[in-house]
Amino acid sequence: MTDLSNIVKAYDVRGLVPDELDADIARALGAAFARFAGAPKIVTARDMRASGVELGTAFAEGVTSQGVDVVESGLGSTDLLYYAAGSMDLPGAMFTASHNPAKYNGIKLCLSGARPVGQESGLVQIREDAERFLEEGIPAAGKTGTVTQQDVLTDYASYMKGLVPDLVGIRPLKVVVDAGNGMGGHTVPTTFAGLPLDVTELYFELDGSFPNHEANPIDPENLRDLQAAVRAGGADLGLAFDGDADRCFVVDERGDIVSPSTLTALIAARELRREPGSTIIHNLITSRSVPEVVAELGGTPVRTRVGHSYIKAEMARTGAVFGGEHSGHFYFRDFWNADSGMLAALHVIGALGQQDGPLSSLLSSYERYVASGEINSTVTDQAAALAQIKQRYADKPQDELDGLTVDLGGGAWFNVRASNTEPLLRLNVEAKDEATMVGVRDEVLALIRGSLG
Repeated sequence: MTDLSNIVKAYDVRGLVPDELDADIARALGAAFARFAGAPKIVTARDMRASGVELGTAFAEGVTSQGVDVVESGLGSTDLLYYAAGSMDLPGAMFTASHNPAKYNGIKLCLSGARPVGQESGLVQIREDAERFLEEGIPAAGKTGTVTQQDVLTDYASYMKGLVPDLVGIRPLKVVVDAGNGMGGHTVPTTFAGLPLDVTELYFELDGSFPNHEANPIDPENLRDLQAAVRAGGADLGLAFDGDADRCFVVDERGDIVSPSTLTALIAARELRREPGSTIIHNLITSRSVPEVVAELGGTPVRTRVGHSYIKAEMARTGAVFGGEHSGHFYFRDFWNADSGMLAALHVIGALGQQDGPLSSLLSSYERYVASGEINSTVTDQAAALAQIKQRYADKPQDELDGLTVDLGGGAWFNVRASNTEPLLRLNVEAKDEATMVGVRDEVLALIRGSLG
């Protein structure tokens, strides 16, 4: 029996090409998605990976076999696909493996209005149908759908800039952008056109082999070239995108990495000034500075589990205007509750360009704590380790919204949660100062790794 559970993940499809994901599987997934989505058309886009053309073509064959039309928007970022799905009110499929190495590819699926499709919202059914089609053949429909091409890059760029109105009248800025040979190299030039920006381009050549560094800006090692270029060129800021350009990381004029939590607080403040009293979503390992800033400005902070499906669900439920995650994902109500690295970048440019000071000064009021970053430990019995930690800190306030969060008082807290796919425990610690953070980090790590009784 065909089993696709190794490549159909919690939020998307992802695997090695062609060993785990090939044209036959893409074709079966296309047919299964067409039947699940129940729409007359499906829009697609792909990143720069060489295998994307074959996989996209096969997927379209599966879709059209069910009498459903395909609109191919060609090369694009994941948020460009969300724009297409939202503006056309169609289900969508994005062919990308995001920041994964070159030998991988994958498919991110959404319903009309860019609504996410995950394990809890249809991926299981799509996987089971695709497995059956691979065993028994894809059932034919009464007609075959058509495939047409529609370039949406110019419309996408205009829409994005229209969501950040204070880009009009910004002062000239020097910006370094590291696209990591990913889709930022395709979308940034068109989106930044017409803005008073002196852009230094790093690795804008689309190359799915990632010859310069991994397109994964959450790893500080992959930001070194950007940091050096900002310092050498006296730039006002630096921007780094991941492979499919749905995440954005920022460095300030000193070349220092800006925490995504700090960006979440900045953008939240901007959205609250535009719509006072709004709701802002943040996940539970985002800095405590975010809910503090939101509350101080009269907004309502709502805390969620880690993961884009939870963020998007809460945004839909609460009508939140904005949501942010520690991982560099930023979600916008006016972008169909979807995440966009480009919109986050434009917000930073708008905020910086409307005042005269450097980015570090602009962000200083949002940087209130010291964080450990996420630390992974291999643990065979995750439940037993979590139980030990829970008992050790039984006298402290705790919650189990996602893993275990312990409030140590005085601004210090930590969260430990298990990976869904690997034998790992993930630790995040935050405190008012470096010494406290390090002390808590080392104590909890010792418990996790078995050094304390």
